[in-house]
Amino acid sequence: MTQYRIAAAACLLSVIASLPPAIRADENDFTTVTTLASTVPANGDLNPYGVAVVRHNRGSLVKGNILVSNFNSSQNFQGTGTTIVQVSPQGNVSLFASISSASLPGACPGGVGLTTALVVLRSGWVIVGSLPTTDGTAATAQPGCLIVLNSSGQVVETIANAMIAGPWDMTARDDGDGAVLFVTNVLNPGTVAAGGTVVNNGTVLRIVLDVHRNAIPTVDSMTVIGSGFPTHTDPAALVVGPTGVGLGFGDVLYVADTAGNRIAAISNASHRQTSAGTGITVTQGGSLNGPLGLAIGPFDTIATVNSQDGNLVLTTPFGFQFFTKQLDNSGSPAGAGALFGLAFGRDGLFFVDDATNTLNMLHGNSDH
Repeated sequence: MTQYRIAAAACLLSVIASLPPAIRADENDFTTVTTLASTVPANGDLNPYGVAVVRHNRGSLVKGNILVSNFNSSQNFQGTGTTIVQVSPQGNVSLFASISSASLPGACPGGVGLTTALVVLRSGWVIVGSLPTTDGTAATAQPGCLIVLNSSGQVVETIANAMIAGPWDMTARDDGDGAVLFVTNVLNPGTVAAGGTVVNNGTVLRIVLDVHRNAIPTVDSMTVIGSGFPTHTDPAALVVGPTGVGLGFGDVLYVADTAGNRIAAISNASHRQTSAGTGITVTQGGSLNGPLGLAIGPFDTIATVNSQDGNLVLTTPFGFQFFTKQLDNSGSPAGAGALFGLAFGRDGLFFVDDATNTLNMLHGNSDH
Protein backbone atom coordinates (compact mmCIF):
# COMPACT_ATOMS: atom_id res chain seq x y z
CA MET A 1 0.00 0.00 0.00
CA THR A 2 2.84 2.40 0.83
CA GLN A 3 4.45 1.76 -2.55
CA TYR A 4 1.12 2.43 -4.27
CA ARG A 5 0.74 5.77 -2.45
CA ILE A 6 4.27 6.80 -3.37
CA ALA A 7 3.64 5.90 -7.01
CA ALA A 8 0.34 7.74 -6.97
CA ALA A 9 1.94 10.86 -5.48
CA ALA A 10 4.73 10.78 -8.05
CA CYS A 11 2.20 10.45 -10.85
CA LEU A 12 0.18 13.35 -9.43
CA LEU A 13 3.23 15.62 -9.39
CA SER A 14 3.97 14.57 -12.96
CA VAL A 15 0.40 15.42 -13.97
CA ILE A 16 0.55 18.91 -12.49
CA ALA A 17 3.97 19.66 -13.95
CA SER A 18 3.02 18.38 -17.39
CA LEU A 19 -0.27 20.19 -17.85
CA PRO A 20 -0.27 22.83 -20.60
CA PRO A 21 -0.20 26.47 -19.47
CA ALA A 22 -3.90 26.64 -20.27
CA ILE A 23 -4.79 24.68 -17.13
CA ARG A 24 -1.66 24.35 -14.98
CA ALA A 25 -2.53 25.38 -11.43
CA ASP A 26 0.48 26.93 -9.72
CA GLU A 27 1.22 30.33 -8.25
CA ASN A 28 3.54 31.31 -11.09
CA ASP A 29 1.04 30.73 -13.89
CA PHE A 30 -2.36 32.29 -13.24
CA THR A 31 -5.03 31.15 -15.65
CA THR A 32 -6.97 33.47 -17.93
CA VAL A 33 -10.40 33.25 -19.56
CA THR A 34 -10.78 34.79 -23.02
CA THR A 35 -14.13 35.11 -24.75
CA LEU A 36 -13.69 34.05 -28.38
CA ALA A 37 -17.11 34.78 -29.87
CA SER A 38 -20.87 34.81 -29.52
CA THR A 39 -22.40 31.47 -30.44
CA VAL A 40 -25.75 32.97 -31.48
CA PRO A 41 -26.36 32.41 -35.23
CA ALA A 42 -28.58 34.49 -37.49
CA ASN A 43 -31.73 32.56 -36.48
CA GLY A 44 -31.19 33.53 -32.83
CA ASP A 45 -30.61 30.07 -31.33
CA LEU A 46 -29.42 30.23 -27.71
CA ASN A 47 -27.87 28.06 -25.01
CA PRO A 48 -24.65 26.63 -26.48
CA TYR A 49 -24.18 23.10 -25.20
CA GLY A 50 -21.88 20.82 -27.22
CA VAL A 51 -18.22 21.59 -27.96
CA ALA A 52 -15.96 19.64 -30.34
CA VAL A 53 -12.55 20.55 -31.74
CA VAL A 54 -11.98 19.90 -35.46
CA ARG A 55 -8.76 17.88 -35.87
CA HIS A 56 -8.57 17.64 -39.69
CA ASN A 57 -9.49 19.77 -42.71
CA ARG A 58 -12.53 18.20 -44.36
CA GLY A 59 -15.11 19.98 -46.51
CA SER A 60 -16.31 23.02 -44.53
CA LEU A 61 -14.47 21.85 -41.42
CA VAL A 62 -11.23 23.69 -40.65
CA LYS A 63 -8.55 22.11 -38.49
CA GLY A 64 -8.29 23.85 -35.13
CA ASN A 65 -11.78 25.34 -35.28
CA ILE A 66 -14.45 24.51 -32.74
CA LEU A 67 -18.00 23.32 -33.38
CA VAL A 68 -20.74 24.39 -30.97
CA SER A 69 -24.30 23.04 -30.88
CA ASN A 70 -27.24 25.16 -29.64
CA PHE A 71 -29.95 23.64 -27.42
CA ASN A 72 -32.51 26.48 -27.35
CA SER A 73 -34.36 28.37 -30.07
CA SER A 74 -34.57 32.16 -30.20
CA GLN A 75 -37.68 31.90 -27.97
CA ASN A 76 -35.34 30.34 -25.38
CA PHE A 77 -37.30 27.08 -25.30
CA GLN A 78 -35.07 24.19 -24.26
CA GLY A 79 -34.83 21.28 -26.65
CA THR A 80 -35.67 23.33 -29.74
CA GLY A 81 -32.23 24.50 -30.96
CA THR A 82 -31.36 23.43 -34.50
CA THR A 83 -27.95 24.95 -35.31
CA ILE A 84 -24.25 24.16 -35.11
CA VAL A 85 -21.77 27.02 -35.50
CA GLN A 86 -18.06 26.82 -36.31
CA VAL A 87 -15.72 29.16 -34.46
CA SER A 88 -12.04 29.80 -35.18
CA PRO A 89 -9.56 30.35 -32.34
CA GLN A 90 -9.44 33.97 -33.57
CA GLY A 91 -13.18 34.34 -32.98
CA ASN A 92 -14.51 34.13 -36.55
CA VAL A 93 -17.94 32.49 -36.61
CA SER A 94 -19.79 30.74 -39.42
CA LEU A 95 -22.90 28.59 -39.56
CA PHE A 96 -21.94 24.94 -40.04
CA ALA A 97 -25.42 23.43 -40.02
CA SER A 98 -29.09 24.30 -39.63
CA ILE A 99 -31.14 21.15 -39.15
CA SER A 100 -34.82 20.98 -40.01
CA SER A 101 -36.99 18.31 -38.40
CA ALA A 102 -39.02 18.05 -41.58
CA SER A 103 -35.99 17.16 -43.69
CA LEU A 104 -34.48 14.46 -41.46
CA PRO A 105 -33.79 11.36 -43.57
CA GLY A 106 -34.75 8.92 -40.83
CA ALA A 107 -36.46 8.49 -37.49
CA CYS A 108 -35.84 10.93 -34.65
CA PRO A 109 -38.71 10.75 -32.15
CA GLY A 110 -39.75 14.31 -31.35
CA GLY A 111 -37.56 16.08 -33.89
CA VAL A 112 -34.58 18.36 -33.28
CA GLY A 113 -33.19 19.83 -30.06
CA LEU A 114 -29.40 19.66 -30.21
CA THR A 115 -27.66 18.61 -27.00
CA THR A 116 -24.14 18.52 -25.58
CA ALA A 117 -23.56 15.23 -27.44
CA LEU A 118 -21.29 16.39 -30.27
CA VAL A 119 -18.28 14.72 -31.93
CA VAL A 120 -16.27 15.27 -35.10
CA LEU A 121 -14.61 12.21 -36.62
CA ARG A 122 -11.33 12.45 -38.53
CA SER A 123 -13.14 11.33 -41.69
CA GLY A 124 -15.27 14.47 -41.51
CA TRP A 125 -18.51 13.02 -40.20
CA VAL A 126 -20.16 15.08 -37.47
CA ILE A 127 -22.54 13.39 -35.03
CA VAL A 128 -24.82 15.34 -32.69
CA GLY A 129 -27.47 14.30 -30.20
CA SER A 130 -31.07 15.46 -30.20
CA LEU A 131 -33.34 15.63 -27.14
CA PRO A 132 -36.34 17.54 -28.48
CA THR A 133 -39.32 19.26 -26.88
CA THR A 134 -42.21 21.19 -28.38
CA ASP A 135 -42.42 23.93 -25.76
CA GLY A 136 -39.19 23.80 -23.77
CA THR A 137 -40.63 21.75 -20.90
CA ALA A 138 -39.82 18.25 -19.72
CA ALA A 139 -43.46 17.26 -20.11
CA THR A 140 -43.05 17.35 -23.90
CA ALA A 141 -39.53 15.88 -24.07
CA GLN A 142 -39.05 13.01 -26.51
CA PRO A 143 -36.29 10.37 -26.89
CA GLY A 144 -34.73 11.96 -29.97
CA CYS A 145 -31.80 10.38 -31.80
CA LEU A 146 -28.27 10.89 -33.03
CA ILE A 147 -27.98 12.95 -36.21
CA VAL A 148 -25.11 12.33 -38.64
CA LEU A 149 -23.89 15.17 -40.88
CA ASN A 150 -21.23 15.24 -43.58
CA SER A 151 -18.29 17.64 -43.56
CA SER A 152 -20.39 20.27 -45.37
CA GLY A 153 -23.04 20.32 -42.64
CA GLN A 154 -25.67 18.32 -44.53
CA VAL A 155 -27.67 15.71 -42.63
CA VAL A 156 -27.16 12.23 -44.12
CA GLU A 157 -28.78 9.89 -41.59
CA THR A 158 -30.23 9.47 -38.13
CA ILE A 159 -29.46 6.76 -35.59
CA ALA A 160 -32.47 5.90 -33.46
CA ASN A 161 -33.78 2.96 -31.46
CA ALA A 162 -35.05 2.18 -27.97
CA MET A 163 -31.53 2.30 -26.48
CA ILE A 164 -31.10 5.92 -27.54
CA ALA A 165 -33.33 7.89 -25.18
CA GLY A 166 -32.40 11.50 -24.65
CA PRO A 167 -28.73 11.46 -25.76
CA TRP A 168 -27.23 14.04 -23.42
CA ASP A 169 -23.49 13.92 -24.07
CA MET A 170 -21.04 11.83 -26.07
CA THR A 171 -17.40 11.09 -26.76
CA ALA A 172 -15.76 8.90 -29.39
CA ARG A 173 -12.82 6.60 -29.94
CA ASP A 174 -11.90 7.36 -33.53
CA ASP A 175 -10.02 4.62 -35.38
CA GLY A 176 -10.34 6.12 -38.85
CA ASP A 177 -12.20 3.34 -40.62
CA GLY A 178 -14.29 2.74 -37.54
CA ALA A 179 -15.43 4.61 -34.47
CA VAL A 180 -16.86 3.81 -31.07
CA LEU A 181 -19.37 6.28 -29.64
CA PHE A 182 -20.10 6.49 -25.93
CA VAL A 183 -23.44 8.19 -25.30
CA THR A 184 -25.15 9.10 -22.03
CA ASN A 185 -28.95 8.83 -22.04
CA VAL A 186 -31.25 10.62 -19.60
CA LEU A 187 -34.79 9.97 -20.92
CA ASN A 188 -35.15 6.24 -20.49
CA PRO A 189 -38.73 5.16 -19.65
CA GLY A 190 -39.94 6.61 -16.37
CA THR A 191 -37.91 9.82 -16.23
CA VAL A 192 -40.64 12.16 -17.48
CA ALA A 193 -43.45 10.24 -15.78
CA ALA A 194 -41.72 10.60 -12.39
CA GLY A 195 -42.36 14.35 -12.52
CA GLY A 196 -39.09 15.43 -10.94
CA THR A 197 -38.59 12.47 -8.62
CA VAL A 198 -35.22 10.75 -9.00
CA VAL A 199 -35.34 7.48 -10.91
CA ASN A 200 -32.26 5.31 -11.44
CA ASN A 201 -32.50 4.66 -15.17
CA GLY A 202 -29.73 6.73 -16.80
CA THR A 203 -27.50 4.74 -19.14
CA VAL A 204 -24.22 4.84 -21.01
CA LEU A 205 -24.54 3.34 -24.47
CA ARG A 206 -21.66 2.14 -26.67
CA ILE A 207 -22.28 2.32 -30.41
CA VAL A 208 -19.75 0.72 -32.78
CA LEU A 209 -19.68 2.30 -36.24
CA ASP A 210 -18.20 1.33 -39.58
CA VAL A 211 -16.81 4.56 -40.97
CA HIS A 212 -15.61 5.43 -44.47
CA ARG A 213 -14.97 8.91 -45.82
CA ASN A 214 -17.18 8.48 -48.87
CA ALA A 215 -19.88 6.24 -47.43
CA ILE A 216 -22.43 6.93 -44.74
CA PRO A 217 -21.42 5.38 -41.37
CA THR A 218 -23.26 2.21 -40.45
CA VAL A 219 -23.99 0.81 -37.01
CA ASP A 220 -22.34 -2.50 -36.16
CA SER A 221 -23.61 -2.88 -32.62
CA MET A 222 -25.10 -1.16 -29.60
CA THR A 223 -24.38 -2.22 -26.02
CA VAL A 224 -25.42 -0.69 -22.71
CA ILE A 225 -22.20 -0.54 -20.69
CA GLY A 226 -23.47 1.63 -17.82
CA SER A 227 -26.89 1.71 -16.17
CA GLY A 228 -28.76 2.75 -13.05
CA PHE A 229 -27.55 6.35 -12.99
CA PRO A 230 -29.91 8.76 -11.19
CA THR A 231 -31.98 11.04 -13.42
CA HIS A 232 -34.83 13.47 -12.88
CA THR A 233 -36.60 16.24 -14.74
CA ASP A 234 -35.99 19.82 -13.64
CA PRO A 235 -37.75 23.07 -14.66
CA ALA A 236 -34.47 24.96 -15.08
CA ALA A 237 -32.25 22.22 -16.53
CA LEU A 238 -35.00 20.23 -18.32
CA VAL A 239 -33.43 16.97 -17.19
CA VAL A 240 -30.58 16.04 -14.85
CA GLY A 241 -28.67 12.81 -15.32
CA PRO A 242 -25.33 11.36 -16.42
CA THR A 243 -23.74 13.93 -18.69
CA GLY A 244 -20.10 14.30 -19.77
CA VAL A 245 -18.04 11.30 -20.84
CA GLY A 246 -14.36 10.93 -21.69
CA LEU A 247 -12.25 7.93 -22.66
CA GLY A 248 -8.97 7.66 -20.81
CA PHE A 249 -5.87 5.48 -20.72
CA GLY A 250 -6.45 1.74 -20.41
CA ASP A 251 -9.92 1.90 -21.99
CA VAL A 252 -11.46 3.51 -18.91
CA LEU A 253 -14.54 5.64 -19.58
CA TYR A 254 -15.10 8.48 -17.13
CA VAL A 255 -18.68 9.66 -16.59
CA ALA A 256 -19.96 12.83 -14.94
CA ASP A 257 -22.76 11.50 -12.74
CA THR A 258 -24.50 14.84 -12.34
CA ALA A 259 -27.30 13.85 -9.97
CA GLY A 260 -24.91 11.68 -7.95
CA ASN A 261 -22.38 14.54 -7.69
CA ARG A 262 -19.50 12.28 -8.59
CA ILE A 263 -17.19 11.08 -11.36
CA ALA A 264 -17.58 7.41 -12.21
CA ALA A 265 -15.28 5.06 -14.11
CA ILE A 266 -16.31 2.18 -16.37
CA SER A 267 -13.49 -0.25 -17.17
CA ASN A 268 -12.98 -2.13 -20.46
CA ALA A 269 -15.37 0.37 -22.02
CA SER A 270 -14.69 -0.51 -25.67
CA HIS A 271 -15.08 -4.27 -25.29
CA ARG A 272 -17.24 -5.17 -22.30
CA GLN A 273 -20.43 -7.03 -23.15
CA THR A 274 -22.34 -6.32 -19.93
CA SER A 275 -23.28 -3.23 -17.98
CA ALA A 276 -20.91 -2.02 -15.28
CA GLY A 277 -23.87 -0.49 -13.46
CA THR A 278 -22.96 2.97 -12.21
CA GLY A 279 -19.25 2.17 -12.34
CA ILE A 280 -16.57 2.77 -9.74
CA THR A 281 -16.55 6.12 -7.95
CA VAL A 282 -13.38 8.05 -8.78
CA THR A 283 -14.32 11.04 -6.64
CA GLN A 284 -17.49 12.40 -5.08
CA GLY A 285 -18.38 15.68 -3.40
CA GLY A 286 -15.51 17.99 -2.52
CA SER A 287 -15.38 20.75 -5.13
CA LEU A 288 -17.81 18.88 -7.37
CA ASN A 289 -21.22 20.51 -7.44
CA GLY A 290 -23.36 18.76 -10.02
CA PRO A 291 -20.68 18.06 -12.67
CA LEU A 292 -21.92 18.41 -16.27
CA GLY A 293 -19.37 18.60 -19.09
CA LEU A 294 -16.29 16.39 -18.90
CA ALA A 295 -13.09 16.24 -20.94
CA ILE A 296 -9.90 14.22 -20.59
CA GLY A 297 -6.60 16.12 -20.70
CA PRO A 298 -2.91 15.22 -20.43
CA PHE A 299 -2.10 12.26 -18.20
CA ASP A 300 -5.81 11.49 -17.94
CA THR A 301 -6.54 14.69 -16.06
CA ILE A 302 -10.33 14.80 -15.73
CA ALA A 303 -11.80 18.26 -16.31
CA THR A 304 -15.41 18.82 -15.25
CA VAL A 305 -17.61 21.90 -14.97
CA ASN A 306 -20.23 22.28 -12.26
CA SER A 307 -23.89 22.96 -12.92
CA GLN A 308 -24.46 24.67 -9.59
CA ASP A 309 -21.63 27.19 -9.16
CA GLY A 310 -19.83 27.82 -12.47
CA ASN A 311 -16.61 26.15 -11.36
CA LEU A 312 -14.10 24.06 -13.29
CA VAL A 313 -12.64 21.16 -11.30
CA LEU A 314 -9.55 19.17 -12.30
CA THR A 315 -9.19 15.66 -10.90
CA THR A 316 -6.52 12.99 -11.30
CA PRO A 317 -7.45 9.41 -12.26
CA PHE A 318 -6.73 8.56 -8.62
CA GLY A 319 -9.59 10.83 -7.52
CA PHE A 320 -7.56 13.76 -6.17
CA GLN A 321 -9.22 17.11 -6.92
CA PHE A 322 -6.23 19.41 -7.31
CA PHE A 323 -7.52 22.57 -8.97
CA THR A 324 -10.74 24.61 -8.95
CA LYS A 325 -11.44 27.82 -10.85
CA GLN A 326 -14.65 29.77 -11.31
CA LEU A 327 -15.39 30.24 -15.01
CA ASP A 328 -18.74 31.99 -14.63
CA ASN A 329 -20.02 34.06 -11.71
CA SER A 330 -23.21 35.49 -13.20
CA GLY A 331 -26.66 35.07 -11.74
CA SER A 332 -27.81 33.94 -8.33
CA PRO A 333 -26.41 31.63 -7.17
CA ALA A 334 -23.28 32.63 -9.05
CA GLY A 335 -22.52 30.52 -12.09
CA ALA A 336 -25.46 28.15 -11.73
CA GLY A 337 -26.64 26.60 -14.99
CA ALA A 338 -24.06 28.34 -17.16
CA LEU A 339 -21.51 25.69 -18.12
CA PHE A 340 -21.96 22.61 -20.28
CA GLY A 341 -19.64 21.29 -23.01
CA LEU A 342 -15.86 21.61 -22.96
CA ALA A 343 -12.95 20.25 -24.98
CA PHE A 344 -9.17 20.45 -24.89
CA GLY A 345 -7.49 22.16 -27.83
CA ARG A 346 -3.89 22.94 -28.70
CA ASP A 347 -3.87 26.28 -26.88
CA GLY A 348 -6.23 25.71 -24.02
CA LEU A 349 -9.53 24.42 -22.74
CA PHE A 350 -12.56 25.52 -24.77
CA PHE A 351 -15.88 25.86 -22.98
CA VAL A 352 -19.31 27.32 -23.65
CA ASP A 353 -21.16 29.66 -21.32
CA ASP A 354 -24.89 29.67 -21.88
CA ALA A 355 -25.42 32.58 -19.49
CA THR A 356 -23.60 34.76 -22.04
CA ASN A 357 -24.08 32.57 -25.15
CA THR A 358 -20.36 32.55 -25.86
CA LEU A 359 -17.45 30.23 -26.58
CA ASN A 360 -14.50 30.85 -24.31
CA MET A 361 -10.98 29.57 -23.78
CA LEU A 362 -9.09 29.00 -20.54
CA HIS A 363 -5.37 29.47 -21.08
CA GLY A 364 -2.12 30.79 -19.61
CA ASN A 365 -1.54 34.53 -19.32
CA SER A 366 0.82 34.63 -22.29
CA ASP A 367 -0.83 32.00 -24.48
CA HIS A 368 -3.42 34.03 -26.37
